[in-house]
Order: sequence, then structure tokens, then C-alpha cells
Amino acid sequence: MSSEPATPDHSRSDAKRRAILDVASEVFVAQGYAATSMSEIAARVGGSKGTLYNYFRSKEELFSAFITDTCQGPAMAIFDHLPAPGGGQSIRDSLVAFGADFLGFILSPRLIALNRVVIGETGRFPELGRMFFDAGPGRGEARFAQIVESAMDAGELRRGDPVMVGRCLKDLILSDYHHRLLWGVLGEIPAEQIEAHVSGVVDVFLKAFAPER
Repeated sequence: MSSEPATPDHSRSDAKRRAILDVASEVFVAQGYAATSMSEIAARVGGSKGTLYNYFRSKEELFSAFITDTCQGPAMAIFDHLPAPGGGQSIRDSLVAFGADFLGFILSPRLIALNRVVIGETGRFPELGRMFFDAGPGRGEARFAQIVESAMDAGELRRGDPVMVGRCLKDLILSDYHHRLLWGVLGEIPAEQIEAHVSGVVDVFLKAFAPER
């Protein structure tokens, strides 16, 4: 009599971890970091606090996982889809398409909520600011530097410090909209308005860093 070979079943464990992250995200956003307890998260997920600690050893580790889950996957996908310089699409068209996707992600309700939590709690818990920067903005800054350095190598941008030039591009894309949405003085922004904004700032960027002829 034959039997199927025993294989590790990770699906249940992965589903449990996902459920914990989903619940933790809701609680962190609603209550902030300080007011959130592991006991409350365990109660909402269903199960003991001991089970919760099998997946995340501390509230800080759980918050770090929440940041990583919110920031890294979606953002890196946007960077990865940017065409390489010289691939047939103009640098302007590439940057406008990329910038619109990037700004749409930054202005998404989930990311705005995470920003507000970090800003509100970093005064008491400085480690949260560093955690957020390392998982999100810091990685984004490195990818922006790669984008402009590749364009410099292709002769599409004037040679300069890639980190500084990348920061200029990022800040132009985020200009005005990001802060106003964080402050709650801006409603939903239509996709066509985002694209128009990005088109304008990309033109400014390309004019400022055009190659010397």
C-alpha cells in the first residue's frame, strides 16, 4: 500500500502570520504604537498571547514586520518595473510613468496612515523612526540614486552626485501633495491630476539636470 510522502505544511503557518499582520496593522493605525498591546492583538486574532509570540518575539518586531509589509514589496515592484535607459522609451516618458506610480503608492491610505503613526510616536520611541527609514525611505533613496546614475551613464542626465540628484527627483515628485495629505487638508486625488503633477515636475527636473551639450 502506497502513501503520499509527508511534506511540511507551511500554508497554515503563513495564513496565521498573515492574519496577525492584518490585525496588527489595523490596531497600530487606530491606536498608535504605545497604546497597542500584544494581548489585544492576540485577543483579536483569536488564540493565546503565547501563540502570538511564536510568530513575533516582541511588539517592536511585530511593528517592524508591519512596516516592511507595507513598504517594501509594493515600492520595490514600482522601481523594478522602470525601463532601463536606452530601451526605446524616452527618459521623460519613463520617469513620468514611474513617478505617477510612485506618488500613487506614497499617497495610498495605508502608507499615509503608517507615516502618521511613525511621526506621532517617534518622539517617545526614536527607534520607530529609524526602523521606518531603513525599511522604506532609505531603500527608496538608494533606488532613486540607481535610477539617476543609470541615466547619467546613458548620457541622459548631467553627471553629478547620484544620491543628491535622486533626492531632488524624489522631492519634486512628492512636492506639495504628500505633506498636504499627511496634514489632512487634501482629499482624494484623481489619477489624471497625479499624472499632470508628475509630468510638470519631471520637466523641471530634466531641465535642471540636462546633459551639457
